Amino acid sequence: MLDIGFISKDGSLTNSVELTEDFYLWLAKSEFSKIGKSVRRKIQIDGEEDKLSVVQLSKGNSKKLKAFFRDEVVRESEAVITKLGDSPSKEEYQAGTYRLRKLHELLKCVENENYQYLQRI
Repeated sequence: MLDIGFISKDGSLTNSVELTEDFYLWLAKSEFSKIGKSVRRKIQIDGEEDKLSVVQLSKGNSKKLKAFFRDEVVRESEAVITKLGDSPSKEEYQAGTYRLRKLHELLKCVENENYQYLQRI
């Protein structure tokens, strides 16, 4: 599993979204990887200072990331509806909706104004 982290400006609020390697690789090859530039910054998390490579969630970056995730949620929703049909099993449902659930989770984090930085690795 790989993570994408979200960090508040003062490091008091953090969240990480765990992703499968396949999903992470898809993100790395998508427009997601082109939004914002990773910069090494000193960030204090839980009282300890660390130098992390992060993308600042400025208005511009945040707006682009929100648009990217919303567009992908729409595309993935359409794919899920087509793929799952009328009565999928629990396993089919869980496997078929994984990407959609993760896209929503990432979108919620980007929309949370408390997070100021995104850490891709």
